[in-house]
Amino acid sequence: MHKEQQKVRHIREQLLSDSWYTLKKYTFELLRRDGSWQEQSREAYDRGNGAVILLYNKAKQTVVLTRQFRLPVYINGHSGFLIEAAAGLLDNASPEKRIIAEAQEETGLKVTAVEKVFEAYMSPGSVTEKLFFFIAEYAEHNRSGTGGGLADEGEDIEVLEWSFEQALSAVRNGEIQDAKTIMLLQHLAINQILQVNS
Repeated sequence: MHKEQQKVRHIREQLLSDSWYTLKKYTFELLRRDGSWQEQSREAYDRGNGAVILLYNKAKQTVVLTRQFRLPVYINGHSGFLIEAAAGLLDNASPEKRIIAEAQEETGLKVTAVEKVFEAYMSPGSVTEKLFFFIAEYAEHNRSGTGGGLADEGEDIEVLEWSFEQALSAVRNGEIQDAKTIMLLQHLAINQILQVNS
């Protein structure tokens, strides 16, 4: 088996911002399908990788979601208060370890058995982040606190326990517009982990 021909060469980077995370401008040459090399420039925002988890209860047919303020969506015409599954950056921890801690911080539910369902790049045109997607079943005995996130990190998170039907309806009517949350809700529906009333 021959080594695949190199398709990217002469990568140069320029740091544009290192204020919150890292924004760099990259100039490189890309081998086009016709065999010619084309110089291109792109900016890439590096905030590290993350993980997301959708907590569900089969007996009650419910899911646990969060609502918090997100400035970028506010700037783009939304109220800013986005309904999401619990999520966070890995910060050099394993995806499993980090998402268990994040679920407890944000929702107040301490789960130990999490199931990884897939990985995905959420905005590959401009952001380097890869997300690790998890689901986990919860029960009332998993409640260890009220959640709400970490105030010293600027988090002020409202915890929502919704019926699965309400959550799916919120996707259809536009109340839930967060991609990672939509993906996990659809995963539960497609795999019939929770039931959709017909």
